[in-house]
Amino acid sequence: MTDAAALPGRPRDGALSGPATARAVNVLAPNASPMTLDGTNTWILSEPGSELAVVVDPGPLDEGHLANVVDTAEKAGKRVALTLLTHGHPDHAEGAVRFAALTSTKVRALDPALRLGDEGLAAGDAVGVGGLELRVVPTPGHTADSLSFHIPADRAVLTGDTVLGRGTTLVAHPDGRLGDYLDTLRRLRSLTVDDGVHTVLPGHGPVLEDAQGAVEFYLAHRAHRLAQVETAVEDGHRTPSQVVAHVYADVDRSLWPAAELSVRAQLEYLEEHGLI
Repeated sequence: MTDAAALPGRPRDGALSGPATARAVNVLAPNASPMTLDGTNTWILSEPGSELAVVVDPGPLDEGHLANVVDTAEKAGKRVALTLLTHGHPDHAEGAVRFAALTSTKVRALDPALRLGDEGLAAGDAVGVGGLELRVVPTPGHTADSLSFHIPADRAVLTGDTVLGRGTTLVAHPDGRLGDYLDTLRRLRSLTVDDGVHTVLPGHGPVLEDAQGAVEFYLAHRAHRLAQVETAVEDGHRTPSQVVAHVYADVDRSLWPAAELSVRAQLEYLEEHGLI
């Protein structure tokens, strides 16, 4: 058995659903899969003592899950006042319209197509509800519309799929771009160094207690994979599927289609920088 404290980012042991910080409670969606890990983490955020809450990523269109999110908030004496999205992938956003109807809330997101209401989200925005302060951090790369939310009072960052609680994420080419993703990881590292962020609230998997360690691991992993892809091309593996079979031979084959998206993003990055 591996000691969780020795893993990248120091993932927290115990149940995924429930309180994670003073201001964050997770409600795990019942959509576990090789891609979604244990399921989507739906986050209820609220200032201690406030009767208002923000929900980030309602998750899939699952009536039982959406009702459970509302019930969890209400049992804590909270009313959901706003819905936010980290990005538009269905496992995070498909249930947003229905959830907004259940809670009579607006939905704010970077992508206008995902919004309900006039207000979107953009870099530098601050979202305040019931004394809770969230700072919007643009984190493109996994997708073009990916955002994270910095919770200064908890020294935490809610990352969607940009940083996961276990393993690493994919760069969903062509919407996701590796250059953007590397810039995003450096931006998140700055949050850990300059703003004291130490906790990651991910879109999937357990809470990470060592945000800086997690980001450093992601940066090293990306550099290693990029070098592997470059070498594979030099050795004659020309197509994305050939590169996946060579570089990701130790990865479950059910994940190869997702790995191919990341490989396409890496090949594009290498071509743009004149490396292949």
